[in-house]
Amino acid sequence: MTGNHSDVKYFQFEEDFIEDNLRCIPMIVRLKLDTIGIKLPLKAWSRFNAIERTRLANDSCIAHQELLDYKDNVLTLAKKYSLEKLTFLNTDENAVWINSDCIPDSLKEKCLQFELHITIDQWKELSILQRFAMVKLSKPGHESKNFKKALLEFGLVKKGI
Repeated sequence: MTGNHSDVKYFQFEEDFIEDNLRCIPMIVRLKLDTIGIKLPLKAWSRFNAIERTRLANDSCIAHQELLDYKDNVLTLAKKYSLEKLTFLNTDENAVWINSDCIPDSLKEKCLQFELHITIDQWKELSILQRFAMVKLSKPGHESKNFKKALLEFGLVKKGI
């Protein structure tokens, strides 16, 4: 992972849009948004200024009060920019990356497309943020370029895929 803005860590596969004032939502923010149950469209993200984007990447979102504050901050930004109605997610339903004892089906299927196999031991060694990224990158319709880069970055495969 690379550190660019403040002391937040970003993945190397994100570097093309991190350098450009966080033009896409980085995985660290996407994880926090999923944790608080808000789906923030890229169109909405693009209306936030660079300071607001960096703050969303930097702000802690672990303890109960931090979760509440983070959600309040996102909702305040949405209101500030008169964004369309946000979509709220079931926070328990989609958190398959938390379970280190079971590789999600979407990831298994995506690996099969490349004739790859990730072991449960490899899955367990990943951080929650890395597992989250692998789940998000394995969703149907997601471009495979960053999926391949993440596999390499996380040490799940060797060069040449």
